[in-house]
Amino acid sequence: MIELAPDQSMSNSLTRIGSQPIALAAAVLVAVVAGGASIALWRGYTGISPEPDRVAATRQLQARTAQASEQLVEKTKGLEATQQESIDQLQVVQDQLQTVRRLLAAQQTETKKLAEQVGGLTGAIDGLRQSFASAQPSDVSNTPTIRKKPIRTKRSAVSHRKRSKSRG
Repeated sequence: MIELAPDQSMSNSLTRIGSQPIALAAAVLVAVVAGGASIALWRGYTGISPEPDRVAATRQLQARTAQASEQLVEKTKGLEATQQESIDQLQVVQDQLQTVRRLLAAQQTETKKLAEQVGGLTGAIDGLRQSFASAQPSDVSNTPTIRKKPIRTKRSAVSHRKRSKSRG
């Protein structure tokens, strides 16, 4: 077998690459130009260009975004109005509650006063009963008993007339 020295194999590969880079670069340049030309021809022939579609899609997306933003603003304003109404109603309810509390406190005070007055009147009535009860036995012996004639009612008068007619 023939063995090459490492220096010789390296120099051969470098000489091959050294003479080919220009050809390689020229081939890549031709491929890029050919690709660009084919894209340009294709767009020109079909009349389709992605840029206007992208612009239209972007404008449509912006319009949707603006519409969504407006809807959000309207809903936010509606929520603010609803929240303000709720706050106002809550304030009215709180005011009514305070009024009811004041009225209840006044009613409780009045009830206490009336209870004290009823207690006082009950005590006075009990005192009068006791004084009347203690004074009554001595008064009973002093007052003569008077017998009154019975008062005739219509029935007794009618029955008395019937008896007298039947007798006579």
